[in-house]
Amino acid sequence: MRLRTAAVLCALAAALLAAAVAGLALGPVRIAPGRVLDIVLGGLSGERPAGAFSAIVWDVRMPRVILGALVGAGLAVAGTVLQALVRNQLADPFLLGASSGASAGAVLVIVFGAGSAIGAGAGVDVGVPLAAFAGSMGALVAVYAMARRGGTMTTGRLILAGVAVQYVLSALTSLVLVLAAQPDQLRSVLFWTLGGLGGARWDELALPAAALLLGTGLLVALARPLDLLLAGDEGAHTLGLDTGRFRAAVFVLTSLVIGVLVAYSGAIGFVGLMVPHAARMIVGAGHRVLLPVAALGGAVFLTLADLLARTAAAPEEIPVGVVTALVGGPVFLWMLRRSSRTEGIAG
Repeated sequence: MRLRTAAVLCALAAALLAAAVAGLALGPVRIAPGRVLDIVLGGLSGERPAGAFSAIVWDVRMPRVILGALVGAGLAVAGTVLQALVRNQLADPFLLGASSGASAGAVLVIVFGAGSAIGAGAGVDVGVPLAAFAGSMGALVAVYAMARRGGTMTTGRLILAGVAVQYVLSALTSLVLVLAAQPDQLRSVLFWTLGGLGGARWDELALPAAALLLGTGLLVALARPLDLLLAGDEGAHTLGLDTGRFRAAVFVLTSLVIGVLVAYSGAIGFVGLMVPHAARMIVGAGHRVLLPVAALGGAVFLTLADLLARTAAAPEEIPVGVVTALVGGPVFLWMLRRSSRTEGIAG
């Protein structure tokens, strides 16, 4: 089993490397993969080559590829954990309103400036990520409270609660969009609603990277209690887990990861739905192995999705959230149909 897990992780790491090279090589200006590797290795050795190709690789495409990998990994990890917390494989940061909540919080700060001065003294603008975190957590708590009735939660109530919260938050975002008077604010708000990685910059990668590494590390350390939740609240409580406190603490941690990542990418849906499901089919439900596999799988998926988004209709660019929705929508409907056969969508 360990050998198989190691083989899966090595295969995903190789796939991520190949996807990253493709992301650096392809675009409006195509660069040969061998030339890309020379530019990257030269830069890593401290002798960055001069010229337009080097500038395209290092200054334009590499921050975008890295941000895509970080966001994909984080959303996949968050989806995996949410599915364990609510014991439902249809859970996803986007479908449960967490991404919409994070976007709404970030948009409020962008348009009205509330909290934008936080962290300014340290040279770090954390107002948008903090607002996104608050919006993400508020949405998750609202969905969970609405979906849980009489100590039970069905797929129907979970999806309906998620859709309801999404509509409310989308209406709030639209209202803010109407009230936004500045053209640059309108462009920023539109970015949050569609999701995109085109604004990636080197100086903005540290915070999402820290959130992903810290959050994933803590969640892997909590793999055993996450496994216990799969046995149900009563079973987990019998085995010594305080399910209420544990679920609340992990909700906060997951909301923090989602909020920070969405603050830099906008709302990108279905990554947290499809990738954990595929990873679970390969390595099983044990979270100590499942979480790293989902993280690498999410990084590969979103890196390739972003590559498709900026090359499929070149020179025009499709928001990457549209690409993930076109892929994830049918998968979601298939999973919903399969789930409804056993419990009934109306709950």
